[in-house]
Amino acid sequence: MAPDPEQAGFLSFADVAVGTTARRLPEVDRDAMAMVLLLHRVASTVVYDLESRVHRPAGWSWSAFRLLFTLWVSGPAEPGRAAELAGMSRAAVSSLTKTLSASGLLSRTPNDRDRRGAVLALTARGTAALEEAFRAHNARETQWAGLLTADELATLTGLLRKLATSAQERDWVAHRA
Repeated sequence: MAPDPEQAGFLSFADVAVGTTARRLPEVDRDAMAMVLLLHRVASTVVYDLESRVHRPAGWSWSAFRLLFTLWVSGPAEPGRAAELAGMSRAAVSSLTKTLSASGLLSRTPNDRDRRGAVLALTARGTAALEEAFRAHNARETQWAGLLTADELATLTGLLRKLATSAQERDWVAHRA
């Protein structure tokens, strides 16, 4: 039974929404709706938790972390490629680049292949800050993962990887401008 809408919180409201929708629109695929709604709400909750407990105290936003982490993993990249890998718009990367460069975490240098373009890279200070923050980030990830058994974690990770791979193969991944 779905929770009472008056008592539901952000996460349990998904069950209320599925129940209400199924009553009003019986033809709706409840399982698909529940999967997408819960996936979105749990992901949003995890992101908010990581941003508020780890990244804001480190002095940056979730978006800044995503860009810094992307460059830490990929190495120097053109802004468009960094945006693609981070799942951000080019405008967001441009705006963050100014802020992160002013903070000494990121460098923006001319592109050797195309002088009109640029290459983004972490500075030594940016690398050190990212690595320190990521240790705290991963400790919190470990707490989230600890809510599941080892088998449940492996199953969930496998299913999420299957969704990601299938969406990529079907070109369902949004292309950001």
